[in-house]
Amino acid sequence: MGGSLTGMSLAELRRLITRHASPATTTAVEGVHVARTTAPAAPAAPVGGPVLAVIAQGEKTLVFDDRELRYGAGQYVVASLDLPVTGEFTGASAAEPALGFGLTLKPALIAELLLHPAARNPSGTPRGAAAPFALTVSDAGPDLIDAVVRMLRLLERPRDQVVLAPLIEREILWLLITGPHGEAVRQLGLADSSLSSIARAVRWLREHYAQPLRVQELAQVAAMSPSAFHRAFAAVTAMSPIQFQKRIRLQQARLRLLADPADVAGAGHAVGYGSASQFSREYRRLFGLPPGQDAARLRAQAYAGV
Repeated sequence: MGGSLTGMSLAELRRLITRHASPATTTAVEGVHVARTTAPAAPAAPVGGPVLAVIAQGEKTLVFDDRELRYGAGQYVVASLDLPVTGEFTGASAAEPALGFGLTLKPALIAELLLHPAARNPSGTPRGAAAPFALTVSDAGPDLIDAVVRMLRLLERPRDQVVLAPLIEREILWLLITGPHGEAVRQLGLADSSLSSIARAVRWLREHYAQPLRVQELAQVAAMSPSAFHRAFAAVTAMSPIQFQKRIRLQQARLRLLADPADVAGAGHAVGYGSASQFSREYRRLFGLPPGQDAARLRAQAYAGV
């Protein structure tokens, strides 16, 4: 990234996020989120659904399976699925907090934009092509940063929000569709795309994570054959359905333990584990500490950070 215009817009973006950030992260504009973090992020419930995230200050690392994805100030991530990843900000402090903007991506609105002649398959990717991996990172160009800044300015102009926010939202989506990772966004708007099929399965897993998993039934939810479903699911999420479910279970258990660090057995049972020893073993493998110790560490971190 470069150029004085981008630098000025990024500086204003930092000021706007700092001014409007609150613990809830939500804002008066539907689907728009801002976050100010002064410590490595504690686990939190997912925003839900696909999302655009722009970092205005700091650096964030996302970890999933054996992969690691880093992005920092002036970069954005498009998450086309609600993946069970763990993430933390690098070096966030009260003196220099991490600052971020988020926008929930609406498939119906993307579909509407795809009807425009200028949106017709600019990448040349054939309809029905395999979905790309669900997390993509890119530099945020001046136009995208400017649009995000104008969206956040509306938080100080309530009268204009109802008219201008939908227009700026469309502008942001258009910039994503025509950007370097537009195919992932395009597939969100296509009801018959491979990504949409996997998204149905992911929603089912999110809602039924504590239940026994039968991959055959999950493939039926996605309206795919079991073999095609396995291939597509792994390509989009970098995990098998069973690994995906396990991650969701452990993350949900982690959230429960933040509220009650002493009830390790109860947290494991609530998310679908029949064996307390298996739960503790898999929890430690993912998060690096036994459940009770990890929860106590996270609570101490959160109090220290704020």
